[in-house]
Amino acid sequence: MDIVILKNSEQVAQTGAQQLQDLLATKPDAVLGLATGRTPLALYQQLIAACRDDSLSFADVTTFNLDEYLGIRPEDSQSYRSYMQRELFDHIDIDTANTYLPECAADESPLDVGPRYEEEIRVAGGIDLQVLGIGQNGHIGFNEPSSSLRSRTRIKTLTRETIANNRQYFDDPDSQPQLAITMGIATIMDAHEILLLATGAEKAEAVRQSIEGPVSSMWPASILQMHERVTVLLDEEAASALARRDYYNWVQDQKRRLLAQIENS
Repeated sequence: MDIVILKNSEQVAQTGAQQLQDLLATKPDAVLGLATGRTPLALYQQLIAACRDDSLSFADVTTFNLDEYLGIRPEDSQSYRSYMQRELFDHIDIDTANTYLPECAADESPLDVGPRYEEEIRVAGGIDLQVLGIGQNGHIGFNEPSSSLRSRTRIKTLTRETIANNRQYFDDPDSQPQLAITMGIATIMDAHEILLLATGAEKAEAVRQSIEGPVSSMWPASILQMHERVTVLLDEEAASALARRDYYNWVQDQKRRLLAQIENS
């Protein structure tokens, strides 16, 4: 893991956006895995700004979102399809036909969505860079604690904690879904590169368990310790519970010095 501790959430968004821009500069037709929720919003604003000043294009990009609620229409304002259109797709030059979510059509069995989505990812050539947030209970996507570390895209029952945390986004609590279709943990781990963003003190324990704790299905994000190319961007509050934060800062200092030496050689 490349653990980068930054001053605030704005720096997290800026650094994450730069990583995506660097990828698209070398591979304009990259396949991106995208996330929803509060944390990626500032990142998406950075990407929108770059696209508007013509320093970034999504014209050839394909995207796959981590998850979607089950039993909610795409046009519903609380769906993740609506979120992505509202917060990113409507403001960049992406072809919406190349944006995928694990949506269940009215005439489709929910049990068929997972295998179909896995095949769509495979046909696209796999995900080059997967963007992740992290839940307070350590979930990635909607892979809640106790999820199989080898799971694939499937239906997942949300925990009461996750439902409570997401209640703020629903005007009518009775309409809030309790099931979702999510990329599995193994699906996420198949990505060539992973970028995890975490901001705020409420994420500190999940960050600590996932980075410094044992790999366990009870903290699903801990599986990222097993991936070869993971960048974790944290603000000071999200990093506040880490026991080895001084070492992580030292590593980044040494990395900057090495890169400077290489550039000047």
